[in-house]
Order: sequence, then C-alpha cells, then structure tokens
Amino acid sequence: MFRKIQEAVHLLNHEYIQDFSVGAQTRTQDLQKISRFLEGKCRADETVFVYGRGKRKDRNQRYLEMFRRFLERQRDYDWHTASFQGRNNYCKTDPDATFMHMKDDHMRNAQLKPGYNVQIAVDSEYIVAAGIFQDRNDVWTLIPFLKTMEGKLGLRYPSVTADSGYESEEGYSFLRENRQKPYIKPQVYEKWKKRSFKKDISERENMGYDEKADTYTCHAGKLLPPLYIRKQKSKSGYETEVTVYECEDCGGCPYKRKCTKARGNKRLYLSKSFLEKRQESYENILSETGIKYRINRSIQVEGAFGVLKNDYGFQRFLLRGKTKAKLKILLPCLGYNINKLHEKIQKERTGSHLFAIKGTA
Repeated sequence: MFRKIQEAVHLLNHEYIQDFSVGAQTRTQDLQKISRFLEGKCRADETVFVYGRGKRKDRNQRYLEMFRRFLERQRDYDWHTASFQGRNNYCKTDPDATFMHMKDDHMRNAQLKPGYNVQIAVDSEYIVAAGIFQDRNDVWTLIPFLKTMEGKLGLRYPSVTADSGYESEEGYSFLRENRQKPYIKPQVYEKWKKRSFKKDISERENMGYDEKADTYTCHAGKLLPPLYIRKQKSKSGYETEVTVYECEDCGGCPYKRKCTKARGNKRLYLSKSFLEKRQESYENILSETGIKYRINRSIQVEGAFGVLKNDYGFQRFLLRGKTKAKLKILLPCLGYNINKLHEKIQKERTGSHLFAIKGTA
C-alpha cells in the first residue's frame, strides 16, 4: 500500500502543482493533510459528487475518494499495530489474548490457541498471589509479578524459589537489588547431569579457564582469549555485556568437527555477570535449604495448579479481556485457600509451612 500511496502522491503533485509527501513514520498525518487539501479543493470548485454506472467522476472526486481509502486502511493498520502491545500476535476476538502453543491433548495434537499465561505464588500451601500475563515465556513474568506481589501484600519475601523457566540475568539482578535470595534452577541443570554433556568438548564447562589471564583452553590445548565486548538489550530494555572469546587457530585441528560448526575459529559468547549470578543460585539450590524449597515448590505450586485444573475443572477462560480473565482465576484461588484452611484445621496442621524431606524430621 505504501508503494501505491507514493505513486498516487506523485500523480497528485503533478496534477495540482503541489509538493506533498508521505513518510513511512507519518503516514496517517500526511494522508490527513492531503485529504483536507482535496476537501477544500472540492468546496472551492463546487464539485458535484456522482455515483453509479454511466456517471463520470470529477478529478477532485477521484483523488479524494482514493486518498480517503488510503487513510481508512492506514487507520485500520495503526489500530492493529497498537493492539500488539509489544507482542508479535494477538487474537481478533480478544485483543488481550496471545496465541500460545498449548500442551498436547489426548490425541497428541498441539495447536496454537489464544490464551493467557497464568502465574501463581504459593506460601505455606496458600495461594498468596495470582497474575495474568500476555507473554508466552515465563521469564518475562517474574519481575512484574514480584513487583505486583510486593505492592499488594506490603512485604518482600527474603527468598524466591522458581523453576528453570524463570532464569535470566535480568531476574537475578532484580533479586540481588532487592536483597532476595534466588533459588532458581539453571536452565541447563538437567543437561549438566548427563554423561554425554560431560564428554562434550564443545561446551564451555568442559574447557579449562585461567581467571587471571581470562582465557579458555580447548580440548586441543589452544587458547581462546577475549576478542571484544559487545552490549545487547533485552525486549524490556535490560542491557547485558557479552564477552566474545575466539580460538587462536582452528585450522587443521582434528577435533574441530566435534568442537564447532563454524567455518572459521570457534567462538564463545558469555556474560560474566550472568554466569556469576547463575553459579550463586546453583549453589543455593544444592544446599539443604535449597533442596527443601525446591521439593516444596513442586508439591505446593504444581499441586495447587493440579487442584485448580483437575479437581475444580478450571481448564479454560470463558470470559474475554485481561481484567475479566484475572477475576476468573482469582475466584477459584480464593476457594482453594478456604478449602486448604479447612483441611489444615481438620488435620491440625495450621502451624506447618513446609513439607519435610523424606528421611528427615
């Protein structure tokens, strides 16, 4: 359409001896200006608008109708663009919803369907917060969810336990600034435990590292010194410093096929800040407290989701819009907490907060 607009503007300027232009970033305003000019031209020339077969339209009418169509389509595009709200898709029947890859059904059919990313926080088996997010990835929900929790509850938890899907340098930095201890499982935690990973010579963890010289040593004994530092921003605006290491010479190396797929020398792209924060969280989850917190996260959080979905039959949102969807999830969460309190009273467990690890008191 933009190409057609440019062609139409060129003809308009030639016909009316004008110097109009339409910019890529100011299409709507420029089209409005041209439409106002043509409307004034129609009034000045007392143009009679005609419609139907056998009627010949005046030049003013032809150009005015053409640019009005352009303006109408551009406004429609602008509305759709604004409805994305930073996403790459949205649902026309519910603009707040995002198309997400839902889990397989009983026939193992996985489909893209409009939905919301539901997050809950559990403390002592009670759901203390619930949120509705448009992001498909959990990693972008951690910080806004914690901020909302702090504002609603009026307190800040000394530690946060989360699954590997929430791990990011930005999240680690946020927790460190708020003096909250992270118990977040690294995304490569399960991969680290595999024998195949420990034998993979291409992985950074299996290379030697000289902290003073800041160089890695590959399987062939060649050094990978730092080449340069580049900065990159996430979609939230968080800036990360990535150090790029490059091998001195991979030419003729007998291990190159196993070490890298690059045509040239092997490179490593590492954020030192992220690695340091990940190591801290990794050590936290391996501690006795960390093991207890992770076990309870699996029992309490996943258990709460299981009760909401299977016992309460909460499988889908029947209301449209983010506000109504949040209300829809808060009601079963409230019912869950009431049932949990009743259960604890019946079993005389009102003073318990965490389940004990098997084999311990």
